[in-house]
Amino acid sequence: MIGAITAGLFGTIVPANFDVDYLVVAGGGGGGFNGGGGGAGGCRTSTLTGLSRSTNYAVSIGAGGAGNAGPGGVSVNGVTSSFSTISSSGGGYGGRGAAGASGGSGGGGGRGTQSGGAGNAGSYSPAEGSAGGASVGGAAGGGGGAGAVGGTAASTILAGNGGAGVSSSITGSAVFYAGGGGGGGETTEGETPGTGGNGGGGDGGGSSPTAGATNKGGGGGGTGISAASAAGGSGVVILRYLNSATITIGAGLTGSTATDGSYKVTTITAGTGNVSWA
Repeated sequence: MIGAITAGLFGTIVPANFDVDYLVVAGGGGGGFNGGGGGAGGCRTSTLTGLSRSTNYAVSIGAGGAGNAGPGGVSVNGVTSSFSTISSSGGGYGGRGAAGASGGSGGGGGRGTQSGGAGNAGSYSPAEGSAGGASVGGAAGGGGGAGAVGGTAASTILAGNGGAGVSSSITGSAVFYAGGGGGGGETTEGETPGTGGNGGGGDGGGSSPTAGATNKGGGGGGTGISAASAAGGSGVVILRYLNSATITIGAGLTGSTATDGSYKVTTITAGTGNVSWA
């Protein structure tokens, strides 16, 4: 986990090279109009070793992808988030009469018996996300989540649910991130939309789909033909490191730092810029 600490004349200090635990979640994809749920943003968590003090490390927080306002529009993939050499891919948008888009997690298939988009766009091991679910006739598929594939529509009137995200305790408490969006369904035609996956996935709807959760990278909910589909949620970067270290969050970034026992936890919620430690 965190690298070894050194004891000196004046007590415990941060070594010249130290380790940082990270959670990097990308923006979720937008849901599809009359279509599939948006795929969750890619989610990667591990430890980056051998970081140096007084060195700038780039951070970027990906925005969620826009939904689709109508038949002539197009939904949008989420945007990549990154910390230093680690990046996570934006979620794929939900399909509209077509397959879902690939991404960190794939978007759900649109109405008309369409496949879900592929997940793990970055070809990472372990994978950053899962594939979207397929549609069945008029019922759309759910967007993939970081922890599970999006649900395939259960019938021609039951849309697929969004795939579940993954739980992380990097802040000191277990929180789910990167759930997929629920597939859309036209309720006036007796169709049942899918629900969003645990981890911020937006619910599908006939006229009122919900957006993916902010700073969780949830996929946006798909819709029927009565309303615009919902946007994906923005991503987040969370860093956990030795309590004796002091971080500088550079211009262009929005973030805050809390203490959890022997560690500090910095949560960066928006922007692009650099961080460094002293």
